[in-house]
Amino acid sequence: MQNIKGQILYFGSPLSFNDPYDCALTPNIKSPTDEETEAVRAAYLSQERITDQARREFKTKTTQELREILLRAAHGAIKQATDAFLQNRGVTCFSEKNDDLLMWSHYGGRYRGICLEFDTKIEPFSKVKPVKYLSTLPQLDVASILLNKDFDHVVELFCTKSKPWCYENEWRALHNVAGTQYVYPVEALKGVYFGPDIDKESLEIVCLVLAGQNENVRLYQGSRSTTEFRVLFEEFTYTSYLQAKKLGLRE
Repeated sequence: MQNIKGQILYFGSPLSFNDPYDCALTPNIKSPTDEETEAVRAAYLSQERITDQARREFKTKTTQELREILLRAAHGAIKQATDAFLQNRGVTCFSEKNDDLLMWSHYGGRYRGICLEFDTKIEPFSKVKPVKYLSTLPQLDVASILLNKDFDHVVELFCTKSKPWCYENEWRALHNVAGTQYVYPVEALKGVYFGPDIDKESLEIVCLVLAGQNENVRLYQGSRSTTEFRVLFEEFTYTSYLQAKKLGLRE
């Protein structure tokens, strides 16, 4: 209720997520081939700022020895980058669907909660990224980590989950600071979907709050289908007690 009134999104730390594999923060780092190892050697030796000791190391190590050194360095670099993301970045999560039964069971208060619909043309919703669902942990390339200092893949890891979670059809937004309460524009909230088992008082409170701050939001009441395993929604117009009294609909 407070979030609806304050128009707040919460960007939480991935450290609190319930899936230990969420964000795939222990990726496989692919062992470089002989050709890739030698390409990294040549690239480092061509750098002017390399220390004399490092230059000797790169010149004297065998391909296999250098490959092992590069793998250790890549593991260290990716761990440093992911640790920094975990400590600092916040994540908030969305779904493509408003009628998934498991989503209503797990996140919708067992059909007694609500689902919010947002306009993806407005920030931060315009910056959401789709979650990738994989059967195996993603593989990262040593050369891109060490040579290009390319840590875009770390952002991708934050949007990677294991295949069994694919029913969520999830999208995510990231924030530079974990624990941030972000206030979104009032016009970003397009619709509210009420679960089939929501109590009348909670529905009334939400409608009254929205009536006072968002005249364009659309309201939908949920019900259970009698022929399919589905939640159905029907749009309705909310009329407060005072409005109904003025219109002569109530004594």
